[in-house]
Amino acid sequence: MDGNGRWAEARGLPRAAGHRAGVDALRRVVDACPEFGIEHLTVYSFSTENWARPTAEINALFDLLRLFVNRDLRRLHEAGVRIRILGSRTGLSDDILELIDKSTTLTAQNNRFHLNIAFNYGGRTELVTAFQALARRVEAGELSADEIDETTISQAIWSAGTPDPDLIIRTSGEFRLSNFLLWSSAYSELVFPDAWWPDFDRDHLAAALASYQARTRRFGGLQK
Repeated sequence: MDGNGRWAEARGLPRAAGHRAGVDALRRVVDACPEFGIEHLTVYSFSTENWARPTAEINALFDLLRLFVNRDLRRLHEAGVRIRILGSRTGLSDDILELIDKSTTLTAQNNRFHLNIAFNYGGRTELVTAFQALARRVEAGELSADEIDETTISQAIWSAGTPDPDLIIRTSGEFRLSNFLLWSSAYSELVFPDAWWPDFDRDHLAAALASYQARTRRFGGLQK
């Protein structure tokens, strides 16, 4: 969900205003996904690299998470949305951890729609954490090195249990993954719309899906 800050600066607004508008865009997309038969959505809201941003902006991002949970959690729960937070808990304040636990616990039994929020997330950190967990299992005699394969790694990463993404949408016209779902995105289709995230709406989503549907996915094989 890229381009919040640039959207705000283009309008002479503080960057925090762009992040607030980004939350509105998130609501639009979450509401639209079930209309298209989409059951799983993972959004990249705060990366491990974002800690390098100014403290005021980091605090504003955390305030938006608080606002989103306090304002939207009950509605999402009643709509059958399951919320998962993917990422490290290291460095997060107690109240943020409480919000994370509240969101995941309350919605744990829902299955109409799965909303994964990558928060304090980094794809390389996800892999390091998974490999360390597997190494500890080997040291404890629970697992042999020969048993480590793609399945065991997929079961050890933060997004375990979530299907690999069919489509990744990176807004604002940037052409990179920026450390997002590095393991899971091996065969994801990529779309890079020019729109900044706060402007992203149902029509942009429909266009991205149309682009996806026009492609042939071979997963390394030959088209039959």
